[in-house]
Amino acid sequence: MASTDHREHFIVKPGRRVRLKDIDPNDRGKHTDADSAQPLITQHLSQMSALQILLYAEQKHALLIVLQGMDAAGKDGVCRQVIEGMNPLGCAVISFKQPSHEERAHDFLWRIHAHAPALGQVAVFNRSHYEDVLIVRVHDLVPKHVWARRYALINDFEMLLVENDTTIVKFFLHISKDEQLERFKQRLDDPSRQWKISDADYQERPLWDDYMAAYEDMLAECSTERAPWYVVPSNHKWFRNLAVSQIICATMQDMGMKAPAPTVDLDHIRREYHAAKNSKA
Repeated sequence: MASTDHREHFIVKPGRRVRLKDIDPNDRGKHTDADSAQPLITQHLSQMSALQILLYAEQKHALLIVLQGMDAAGKDGVCRQVIEGMNPLGCAVISFKQPSHEERAHDFLWRIHAHAPALGQVAVFNRSHYEDVLIVRVHDLVPKHVWARRYALINDFEMLLVENDTTIVKFFLHISKDEQLERFKQRLDDPSRQWKISDADYQERPLWDDYMAAYEDMLAECSTERAPWYVVPSNHKWFRNLAVSQIICATMQDMGMKAPAPTVDLDHIRREYHAAKNSKA
């Protein structure tokens, strides 16, 4: 079953200015519903699993996946429903909350760098270093001249990772304001998810336009050739999963990974096996 390369549709090309109002969060591509997309999602998860084995075995590359979006955009959903294709042995999901006292005493990237993936590993940032040009900006936590300089610092940081064989893929999960409100209601109505509700969810909604402006600047300033941003329409969770899983697979395929050569004498191992089998008989 052929799969559309969603990279070309959703990538933010370097130097391009994105208007999020012009991108339809209800976009479903050529698919009509979740049932038509599920076989492809399943295929992508299987491919991700096989590619991660190569990544882990080869130990020549690392993969960093960055997830950003408004509250209820689906960052946790991607971690549950897409990243589940990864073996936990070689994959870590890191959620960056409000900085601790120790973290605030260092530069804003200090706490991030410690979680960058090692060779052979995958790291998923559920929120990330980009909070320092988003919530910090919207809530005026630092002066403009401070956060405005961070775009260049972030680009330099990501280039450092790239130069050390880390592939970076970044997703902005794009939902509408109405869809966010509907998802908040679903949390209210579902006892198993009421724990996720906070006052901040609703307090942030009047700042929606401020956040959109901050995200647009983030996308324009920090989507680079080697660490691109993708704006993924996410009102339909199944389409979000389809696009994200396909882009991750295509990104990993581009790494050109191969299974490493064995480090032992296979003929010797075969002789040992047959000797052991014969002695057992």
